[in-house]
Amino acid sequence: MSAPPAGGPGSAPRRIVVTGASGNVGTGVLRALAAQHPEVQVVGVCRRPPAEAHRGVEWHTVDLGAPGAAAALRPVFRGADAVVHLGWAIQPVRDEDTLDRINIDGTRALLRALTDEGVGHLVYSSSLGVYAPGATAPVTESWPDSGQRTSAYSRQKVVIERMLDRFEQANPDVAVARIRPTLVVQRDAATEIRSLFLGPLVPRPALALLRGGALPLLPLPAGLELQFVHADDVGDAVVRILDRRATGPFNLAADTLDADELAALLGARAVPVPPGSVRAAVVGLYALRAVPVSPGWYDVAMNTPVMDTSRARDELGWVPRHTSTDGARELIDGLAEGAVGPTAALGA
Repeated sequence: MSAPPAGGPGSAPRRIVVTGASGNVGTGVLRALAAQHPEVQVVGVCRRPPAEAHRGVEWHTVDLGAPGAAAALRPVFRGADAVVHLGWAIQPVRDEDTLDRINIDGTRALLRALTDEGVGHLVYSSSLGVYAPGATAPVTESWPDSGQRTSAYSRQKVVIERMLDRFEQANPDVAVARIRPTLVVQRDAATEIRSLFLGPLVPRPALALLRGGALPLLPLPAGLELQFVHADDVGDAVVRILDRRATGPFNLAADTLDADELAALLGARAVPVPPGSVRAAVVGLYALRAVPVSPGWYDVAMNTPVMDTSRARDELGWVPRHTSTDGARELIDGLAEGAVGPTAALGA
């Protein structure tokens, strides 16, 4: 028999552990838990716990990529009803071995600790990046999740998906859910997102000018379509999954913005550019170390299908409160104003 939902009739106080709790997605999850279930004991795991942010959280310092990660996680997981696994490294993007150690070996260590301590529910943050290219319409969770071979990020996310397939087969008593969000945005993540994708090529004063409509024409890849999702909406989805002890994958995204709509956010008019030409520019700039965004990340942005979120709506009752335009505007304002989040992961 499954455990009663947090805050439900007859439910006991619960303990929920969130790895990567100080990051972009993690802070959204912490806010949602605090707002909807203040009675729940929330445990945050990260490499650099904040000194003051989210004071109601019990923080633990654990490096998922360290050799002793499983041993370090066991006492943290002890007595937990659920683990929300958000811990993930995107940089150093040029050092795939380091990323494999943190993301793949770290998840393997987490699963060992989770089974050793008898935790009954795992919510893992996968990604839109697991979906194969080629769709001509929005895709459901049944679309092939073979990823994009040119992207280390995508390949690693696919490895974890297969790892979870095997884990579920070997541990049928553990409820496993996977969220697959699109690009997660919030104002507090502006500094982090700028360092991950823009680097010094686009200084903050230039972003402020762009926001003011100083660029009348904006070159963008032809056919570009993007979805965003706000960190608070992802947090709400995670809480709904925990409440229902839900399993399986859930696409999380708001509406779709095309190139014209994206340019309009900056008061500009989109100028279509052949995607291959843009990719060639990204390859060159990346080789020169002028931008941190790799060609693989460009491929994920251009080739990943638009996601259908019907399952999250129908089974979780989840509807994003923020549109993609809302999220993009909040992020653009944060970029222009140099917004810094309250944790080290968000630039504090």
